[in-house]
Amino acid sequence: MPLFKRRSSVEAKDSRAARLIALTTSGQPRWTPRDYGALAAEGFAKNPVAYRCVRMIAEAAAATPLVVFVDGRRADDHPLKRLLDRPNPEQGGPDLMEAFFGGLQVAGNGYLEAAGEGAPSELYALRPDRMTVVPGPRGWPLAYDYQAAGRTARIGRDGDGWLPVLHLKLFNPTNDHYGFSPLEAAAFAIDVHNASSAWNKALLDNSARPSGALVYSSKDAGDRLSDEQFDRLKTELASAHSGTANAGRPLLLEGGLDWRAMSLSPAEMDFAEGKHGAAREIALAFGVPPQLLGIPGDNTYANYREANAAFWRGTVVPLAQRAARALSGWLGPKFPGATIAPDLEAVPALSAERDALWSRLQAASFLTDAERRRLAGLEQ
Repeated sequence: MPLFKRRSSVEAKDSRAARLIALTTSGQPRWTPRDYGALAAEGFAKNPVAYRCVRMIAEAAAATPLVVFVDGRRADDHPLKRLLDRPNPEQGGPDLMEAFFGGLQVAGNGYLEAAGEGAPSELYALRPDRMTVVPGPRGWPLAYDYQAAGRTARIGRDGDGWLPVLHLKLFNPTNDHYGFSPLEAAAFAIDVHNASSAWNKALLDNSARPSGALVYSSKDAGDRLSDEQFDRLKTELASAHSGTANAGRPLLLEGGLDWRAMSLSPAEMDFAEGKHGAAREIALAFGVPPQLLGIPGDNTYANYREANAAFWRGTVVPLAQRAARALSGWLGPKFPGATIAPDLEAVPALSAERDALWSRLQAASFLTDAERRRLAGLEQ
């Protein structure tokens, strides 16, 4: 039985460039080209700025309601709407989409799996680090391998050529099969920010004093500590003057010893501003205004309300719209005539812009009520 129906027509419309992609893949699984675990551990798990950016975007995009339209009219009782509201027995719609958007921000790839005979009856979010693209003979994904607990499950196309996996990926200029993560773009700034925090921690562990040197001075030229004296002094410093338990403990100097600080002060290194600069770069990679994260030194927006509106308009709304279009294209063949769109009217952060739009539409006397509803996004 052929994998795709009407195979000749599919081949006739196939991309000639895609055949070259197929030569580089040879039908073998294509692994994610970077260490997802390291990105998640160093970025999401250890860096509070990156963690907050991922959570803000995923939660905001998932909180944007998805509505279903049939023939241009909203259909809240449609089976597709019920599927989006309750995708599986363990999750509601926002929970599923938060996991989906979170994976997209951390890995650059988001995956959903449809389950059920005929029209899907359940949807599940799959972890990006466990997914592997299996390219087909023309370079496009033929199937996906999901690995867990030492086992691999292959999710392939059905008899109609429909793939029960939605793979949404962010633009990647150097890879044909996987997206590029904002977390990876911010990796250098994350390292700087993490190193700054580690420096602070080390400074506290050393009684909040900079490192320095014990200098031995003697009136006799060429005089120096004996090996026994040097080892005893070294042991005493390590046991009695290191670590948080010995914070603030005075250092007793004798025999011509003198303490001299050697490291630069935080002010000399412009330490605080460097850390804030790294935090702003992380926020920039994710598209989150620094004001929303409490990062000082950035006055791009006049107030918090403007920054929040810019976050929604510049980051959340395009992401929600893109996900809705991808869901429509993916589930459309199983629910003929139905389309999915984000309900931006239900977003409180956009209320000011929505009120301004309604005022303009109300003042446009040359428009009919139907045209006003369409321009307001109430009908598709």
